[in-house]
Amino acid sequence: MKKAIISGICILLPLVIWTAGCKKETIDPRTWEPVALNVPKGWPEPAYTFANNKLTWEGFTLGRKLFYDVRFSRDSTVSCGSCHQQFASFAHAGHDLSHGVDDRLGTRNSPSLANMAWHSSFFWDGGVNNLENQPINPIQNPLEMDLPITEAVNRIAADAVYKAHFKRAFGDETINSQRIFKAMAQFMGIMVSADSRYDKHERNETGGTFDTHEERGLTLFRQHCAACHKEPLFSDFSFRNNGLAPAIVMTDSGRARITGDMADMYKFKVPSLRNIAITQPYMHDGRVRTLEDAVEHYRTGVYATVTTDPLVKDGINLTDDDKKDIVAFLKTLTDSTFINNPLFAEPGQ
Repeated sequence: MKKAIISGICILLPLVIWTAGCKKETIDPRTWEPVALNVPKGWPEPAYTFANNKLTWEGFTLGRKLFYDVRFSRDSTVSCGSCHQQFASFAHAGHDLSHGVDDRLGTRNSPSLANMAWHSSFFWDGGVNNLENQPINPIQNPLEMDLPITEAVNRIAADAVYKAHFKRAFGDETINSQRIFKAMAQFMGIMVSADSRYDKHERNETGGTFDTHEERGLTLFRQHCAACHKEPLFSDFSFRNNGLAPAIVMTDSGRARITGDMADMYKFKVPSLRNIAITQPYMHDGRVRTLEDAVEHYRTGVYATVTTDPLVKDGINLTDDDKKDIVAFLKTLTDSTFINNPLFAEPGQ
């Protein structure tokens, strides 16, 4: 298999000050670290490879700036980074549903953005199948950022600082939606989380020691959970009904909303469990508050319908100790290197 490492650049750029009238911006000079999609050993090939979106430091830093820019929301209060916070593995910590302009509540929980290059579809219902198209939905969604894409482009195109960024990234000052989303894809696409204690354990590295409960939890996880939450990405990216009872208010049909097929009713994309201990609450609507409650759902809380997945339809037979050990293992999936990586932080931090 061809080695899937998409080369970036690692030269040190000088500190540059772009001036637009009285407005000044410092272009971040942190370039000792290469900007690249490095596929960890033993991982499958990514779905998104940058084949048509050359990965560069200039494109990456532009994408990062766009990701954290509140001007993509109607009232300039919400950015992509508002609902995807780095310290929470780019999920929305403590929020069951996303929050948009005017403090409007969305209809689904904001998932982690870790390892998005391996996703073949996006959102809980898989309604988008390309990383470059992913930001369009939240920007235009009236419950989230509530801004037409044309207006978003106009706002960015009117900024002289952005014109300088686009020239550095793409060769000229032309600003359009395609370039905006390609730059965002460069930023989001190299968010690789693969350095948790679990990863070190699997690589037999220092810092990867498991205690008895964590080791037993890994064994139990592989017996009862790994069919859907497949290692090393901890998802098979399929769509399944995991036995959540339909909500009384704001019932969500899940994948069926996209396909129109009743066989997909209440099916949602299997989320990755990487960094799961810091991305609470859980499930597509954030109804489950703790890891313990999440495991308990599969033990005693499954609500069976005609589309409930056979793997969980009758519940999973776990003892109290089994539950504790699985939770102990899940906590080893937290990757502190990823959530503290300055490359992914908001510019200026």
